[in-house]
Amino acid sequence: MIDLFTGLSPVVQALLATCFTWGMTALGAALVFGTKNVPRKLLDAMLGFAAGVMIAASFWSLLAPAIELSEAGSLPEWVPPVIGFLAGGVFLRLLDRLLPHLHPGMKIYEAEGIHTSWRRSVLLVSAITLHNIPEGLAVGVTFGAVGLGISEGVPGASLGAAVALAIGIGLQNFPEGTAVAMPLRREGMSRAKSFFYGQLSAVVEPVAGVLGAAAVILARPILPYALAFAAGAMIFVVAEELVPEAKRGSPDIAAMSLMVGFAG
Repeated sequence: MIDLFTGLSPVVQALLATCFTWGMTALGAALVFGTKNVPRKLLDAMLGFAAGVMIAASFWSLLAPAIELSEAGSLPEWVPPVIGFLAGGVFLRLLDRLLPHLHPGMKIYEAEGIHTSWRRSVLLVSAITLHNIPEGLAVGVTFGAVGLGISEGVPGASLGAAVALAIGIGLQNFPEGTAVAMPLRREGMSRAKSFFYGQLSAVVEPVAGVLGAAAVILARPILPYALAFAAGAMIFVVAEELVPEAKRGSPDIAAMSLMVGFAG
């Protein structure tokens, strides 16, 4: 699979990779064409696995390279990663406070963000879209780092690691597509519309990926901050949404699946 990316510009690589992650969301949403329900234990396992993948990717593919890159700077090596990491979490928290959204499994009156008259389907898509922004950004900045690594000897930039990150995020996108589409199908929405809304939640990933890759290429000094920012945003998603949602039904299954996802 790595051969498919060799020779392409980092922006094109990021676009292709995030189109893959979008496709995995669509594949998860496509389960509505076969059933109205996914067993709760299976969904908990998928969400737990997704959380483990994202935690591992946040460190190995984002924070570790950010720390390594910071060693060559004038500031202490821990400063850029800490600033970027915390900024990523604060950014997601602000979006969480402002953007109207509804987490899967919640009632319409439990919607978060600014009060709105949006329909339940739109609020569900909004919630997953909120989480897909840092995922697309993470893929983008990683491929941007690879581009700089090839041309300028940046440490910690590996095409294999970037592809692995995209695959990991794609795998964890599968249950997210399911988590949006299945509740809509159970509420009586047609299969086609349920699928449409489920895959729609990941449309933002290619946009965020391209912007992330372009940003780090155009502004080389921000790379450690950008990598850590994406890591912080992803960890916020894991702690705020994936882990609590996975523990709603079978916390033990969710915990073991998280460990498997991290180990994988």
